[in-house]
Amino acid sequence: MLETQLAALREEAITAITAADALEQLEQLRVNYLGKKGQLSQVLRGMGKLSPEERPSIGALANVVKEAIQENLEKKRKDLQEAQIQAQLAVETLDVTMPGVYNHQGRFHPINSTIDRALDIFVGLGYTVATGPEMETDYYNFEALNFLPDHPARDMQDTLYLPDGNLLRTHTSTVQIRYMAENEPPIRIVAPGRVYRRDTVDSTHSAVFHQIEFLAVDEGLTFTDLKGTVKVFLQEMFGEELPVRFRASYFPFTEPSAEVDVQWKGKWLEVMGCGMVDPNVLKAVGYDPEVYTGIAAGLGVERFALVMHEIDDIRRLFNSDLRFLRQF
Repeated sequence: MLETQLAALREEAITAITAADALEQLEQLRVNYLGKKGQLSQVLRGMGKLSPEERPSIGALANVVKEAIQENLEKKRKDLQEAQIQAQLAVETLDVTMPGVYNHQGRFHPINSTIDRALDIFVGLGYTVATGPEMETDYYNFEALNFLPDHPARDMQDTLYLPDGNLLRTHTSTVQIRYMAENEPPIRIVAPGRVYRRDTVDSTHSAVFHQIEFLAVDEGLTFTDLKGTVKVFLQEMFGEELPVRFRASYFPFTEPSAEVDVQWKGKWLEVMGCGMVDPNVLKAVGYDPEVYTGIAAGLGVERFALVMHEIDDIRRLFNSDLRFLRQF
């Protein structure tokens, strides 16, 4: 009886092992047939009913069956492992004769490249890059910068006000106030960032644009220091020494103030505004204007990008046209 069961178990196990197609399935078969609670162990429990004369032959037959199952398991395991390796090699093998896949190289956007170029110049002059929030309060955007309560820039037609009473900053001068309020002089910072104005969009104007402003506060700074810094910046920015002129102007946060023009390709272009920091601004941040003076200037990034790259319309910088961007 046991001989028949062992022979049937062997045939059944070999058939199942041959049909297995995964290592996990093969391991399950090993446990099912050869484990402590496997089918071979269950068959051998019947040996206790055998006579002493029958037990040796049944034991020997059981060992033969066990070895046969183990041999088939091991052979099948090697076959499956080899097949797995070959499948992995087939997937990972590179055909070096195939043509390569070309990925288009990225381009620096003219706005980004202009900002990077300006920041490199100011960092080389010893300035630290500073940033601030784009949503601002009236205090940082106007009051601390010496804007009078009835100044036209506060009007709704110029400033984008938010329902909570805050506003979208109209210039990056807000960064200067925040930085000075938290740091003692001497300071030298350059502040790049996006600003917002309620403006009609056309070829030279945008409601959203970018500015870069620099500020230095120390003892003994004069308008001569301001002119020298501006001239060095413009020379590095345009790559050559160009005629520069300063025209008297007015800004609430600087006194005296000036507009800066540069002669580029035979034409005078207005490129930035500048001036000595107004004493009221220094007082607002806790600086003593009798001890410290400051120089500051600001420029529109888009204006420089249009001039330096000879772009005819500011809207081209914002419409994400790849035909345009791939030129840079």
